[in-house]
Amino acid sequence: EKFKTLKAEGNDFVKKGDYEEAVNKYSECMKLNTEECTIYTNRALCYLKLYKYEEAKQDCDHVLQIEDSNIKAFYRRALAYKGLQVRKKNMAGI
Repeated sequence: EKFKTLKAEGNDFVKKGDYEEAVNKYSECMKLNTEECTIYTNRALCYLKLYKYEEAKQDCDHVLQIEDSNIKAFYRRALAYKGLQVRKKNMAGI
């Protein structure tokens, strides 16, 4: 029950664009249930919005170990890789 409440609160924060708070709520959810893939893909989305590509990639990797055909995880991991690539290029250009 608490899990559902935390997840809903996290989703509300995402809708408001408050990704830091959403990450906190999703992380709380993970303490209660580590098998729920949507929490990881949701948190990965927040990390992408916060330009935390490595963290996003790790969450997606975790999901894909549990559910190897999770489309959201594949898509968000691709976005994370893209973000990491852009960051590398930008750092090389400095």
